Amino acid sequence: MHTGQIIQLLAGFYDVLTEDQKIVRTRARGNFRNKKTSPLVGDIVEFKESENDTGYITAIRPRVNELVRPPLANIDQAVVVTAATQPSFSSNLLDRQLVALEEKNISAILYFSKTDLLNEDQFKDLKAIASYYQKIGYQVIFPEQLQPDQDLVRLRETFKNQLTIFMGQTGAGKSTLLNRIDAKLNIETGEVSQALNRGKHTTRKVSLIPIDDGLVADTPGFSTYAVFEMTDSELKNYFKEFQKIGLNCRFRECLHLNEPGCAVKAAVEDGTIIGSRYTNYEQFIELIRSQKPEYKRKGYQKKDRRKKK
Repeated sequence: MHTGQIIQLLAGFYDVLTEDQKIVRTRARGNFRNKKTSPLVGDIVEFKESENDTGYITAIRPRVNELVRPPLANIDQAVVVTAATQPSFSSNLLDRQLVALEEKNISAILYFSKTDLLNEDQFKDLKAIASYYQKIGYQVIFPEQLQPDQDLVRLRETFKNQLTIFMGQTGAGKSTLLNRIDAKLNIETGEVSQALNRGKHTTRKVSLIPIDDGLVADTPGFSTYAVFEMTDSELKNYFKEFQKIGLNCRFRECLHLNEPGCAVKAAVEDGTIIGSRYTNYEQFIELIRSQKPEYKRKGYQKKDRRKKK
């Protein structure tokens, strides 16, 4: 019996990377269907090897986390590629992604793309927003025009021993960024549709690429998260700054909406918390309350394994 990690799913075959860096093409046994589960890219699996570097998967090790869109398991960190322009910067979309990652116990690295297309005032304004996210605990990479490729150096330093997923709005430049990191990848890229202000989907499969002693995934772009997988009372736990400031609220179960003595609302008023974060929080609360139970994703199991900050 052998152990490895699935790095690609293609036409029903799972390519498994073993500890000695050998790739074995496998199929999944039929009994997985009876268990109503199937292997995902990123899974640590046990497999039996047959001739010609082929085999079949016999077991899937327990997952630390998993995503439905894209289907990927055991993610350590996500590089959230956020366009400064073309398409326009959206704090709402950024916060949607960060909430989803916090809920899944996936560390987030914020990478602001296309900063070279901003004028001086736009650059200054967006950098101030980026600095806020850094202040509340996120790792932020905001490329400076006078430091070419320094952003890539910082980014590559985070890959070692990590499974890294690239995510962000369509057209933000995820594939372009990966091609800058490793030109041999030659990942297809697409131009942004000016009419719709969103990009054309170019990445069509999920695969893991060995880079700098880690594994990096290039994944399909998306514009929104359709569903929040938490209750309205849990949402506050996924806003980093709310957790700390909320300890000073008068009521322990404060939702930071209309309760008296709310430290979070006071922090918004005095500028400690940026206004867009709180506005997005209010909107997400309403979206969660309006969701119908049947829209919850099938097969989702909540894991209470939050990382120590």
